[in-house]
Amino acid sequence: MSYQVLARKWRPKSFASLVGQEHVVRALCHALDQQRLHHAYLFTGTRGVGKTTIARILAKALNCETGITSTPCGVCSSCLEIDSGRFVDLIEVDAATNTKVDEMRQLLENAAYAPTRGRYKVYVIDEVHMLSNSAFNAMLKTLEEPPEHIKFILATTDPQKIPVTVLSRCLQFNLKQMPVGQIVSHLSMILLEEGVAVDPAALKQLAKAAAGSMRDALSLLDQAIAHGAGRVDEADVRDMLGTVGDDYLYGLLDALAANDVNALLEVAELMDARSLSFDSALQELSSLIHRIALLQFAPAALPDEAERQRLAPYAAAFDAEYLQLAYQIAINGRDDLALAPDERAGFAMALLRLFAFRPETPAPLGGGAMRSDPGPVIRSAPPPATAVPRRREAAPPPPSAAASAAPSAAADWHDITARLNLGGMARQLAQHCELAEAADETVTLRLPPVHKHLLGKPQQDRLQAELSSHYGRPVKLIIVLAEAKDETPAERSRLVQRERQERAIAAIEEDGFVREVVDLFDATINESSIKPI
Repeated sequence: MSYQVLARKWRPKSFASLVGQEHVVRALCHALDQQRLHHAYLFTGTRGVGKTTIARILAKALNCETGITSTPCGVCSSCLEIDSGRFVDLIEVDAATNTKVDEMRQLLENAAYAPTRGRYKVYVIDEVHMLSNSAFNAMLKTLEEPPEHIKFILATTDPQKIPVTVLSRCLQFNLKQMPVGQIVSHLSMILLEEGVAVDPAALKQLAKAAAGSMRDALSLLDQAIAHGAGRVDEADVRDMLGTVGDDYLYGLLDALAANDVNALLEVAELMDARSLSFDSALQELSSLIHRIALLQFAPAALPDEAERQRLAPYAAAFDAEYLQLAYQIAINGRDDLALAPDERAGFAMALLRLFAFRPETPAPLGGGAMRSDPGPVIRSAPPPATAVPRRREAAPPPPSAAASAAPSAAADWHDITARLNLGGMARQLAQHCELAEAADETVTLRLPPVHKHLLGKPQQDRLQAELSSHYGRPVKLIIVLAEAKDETPAERSRLVQRERQERAIAAIEEDGFVREVVDLFDATINESSIKPI
C-alpha cells in the first residue's frame, strides 16, 4: 500500500478528535443536539486550522444513518463515503477554479433536486472569497431561501472580500490559529503512535515554523522524519528549517551585555557560515527581547519557570528603556534587509545599531584598563550642563614571573582573565566562569548552567591555549556546569558598572550649577542621559 502523508492520515474524523477550535465545536454540537440547524455556515481562518475538516465532520453529523447527531458513528455507509470523498450528496467546490457566474449557476441548478443518498445535500465551497460578484449574485437567491434539504458550508481565508449580503445570511465562525503548545502535544501523540523517535525540543521548532497551522505542522513533520532518516532530532530540524538556535541568540545578548562588538559580529559570521536565515534571526531576537521585557514588568506572563531562570540575568543586565529600543531595532531591521546590499550586511548593521545605541557604556570587564567609548549614547533629553570629572584607571601591570609559575600558585581568577588575550565568545566564556581548582596540569572552571550555550569547542580550545600561555606550560582545561559559589568576572563587571553609574548620577544631582538650573526652570534630570567617564 502506498504511503499516506500524515496530514491526511491523521485528519480528525469527529468533533471529539479535533484539536483546538473548542468555541466552534461547542456551538455546532449544541446546535446538532438541539436540532437548531442553520442553512448556511461560514468558517473563516488562516490555512490549516481546520475549516474543511470541520465542514466534512458537520456533513457526517447531518447525514449519519443513526440520525442527526454531534457524534456521528463513523462506520455507516454515509460516514465511510464522506471520509473517503465518495459521498454523492457532499459537493465540494474550489471557488478559486470556479469563479465565473455560469459555473455557479450550473452548480446550483441541481440544488432543487432531493439528495440521492443522504438526508441533506451539502455544498462545501472552499475559498469562497474568490468568486466573482456576478457569481455571488447568482448564489444569493438560493442562499437566502434554500430548499429544506440543502445546507451550505462556506470556507475562506479572507472574509473581508465576501459581500455583506452573503455574510448576513450565514452563521460565521472564526477559527483561531493553533497555539504552539497544542501543536507540540498533537505531534507528540502522532509520533508515539507512529513509533518514531523524537527530540522534544525539535517539536517546538516545528510548531513555531507552522505559524498556527496544524496542516503545515504535519507537513513539516513528514519532511523532518525523512530528513532525519526516521528520527526527529532538533539539530536536523534546525538545519532543515534554516532556523536560528537559541545558542546564537543568547550569544548576541551576551556580547551586548559584555560590551564586546567583536563577539557580536563573530556570532553573525558563524550564522552566515551555516547559511541561517537573517530574517528569522531578527524575528527570533525580537521575540526573545519581548520575553525579557515581559520578565521585567510582568514575570507571571512567562509561565515556564525554566525560561524565567534563563532570562533573569538578561532582565537584570539591560534596562527597560534599552529593551524597548532594541525591540524596535530588531523588527525594523527585518524591513531593511531587502534594501541592504546583501542580507548579511543588513543583519550586521542591525547588530551595530543594537551596540551603538545603548543608554550607557558598560564598565570594563575584569578590572582591566578602561576601554575607549565604542559609540554614541542615546540621549532623550539635552545632556546635563556638567560632566563627571574624568578619572583614569591604572592599566593592569604586565605579567610577572609569578604568573608563569605552576597553576597551583594562581591567586585571583578576575586578575587572570584580565591578562588573557581573549576576544569574542572565548572571552565571554572566561568572564562567566569561576575558578574551581588549579592543579599542576589541569585548570577546572565552574560555569553556571544558564550560560552553557558558551561551551563551543572553538572558544574552549582558545581559552585552554591562552591559559597554557599564561602559565608557561601546557594545561588541560576542564569546565564543569555548576552554579558559581562566588562572584564571576562578568557579575563583578555588572556590579562595578552599576556603582559607577550611581556615582555619576549622584555627582550630577549634587552639582551646584545643575541644581540651580533645575530650580530655576522647574526642570528634571534625565538619568538615562548620564554616563560615567
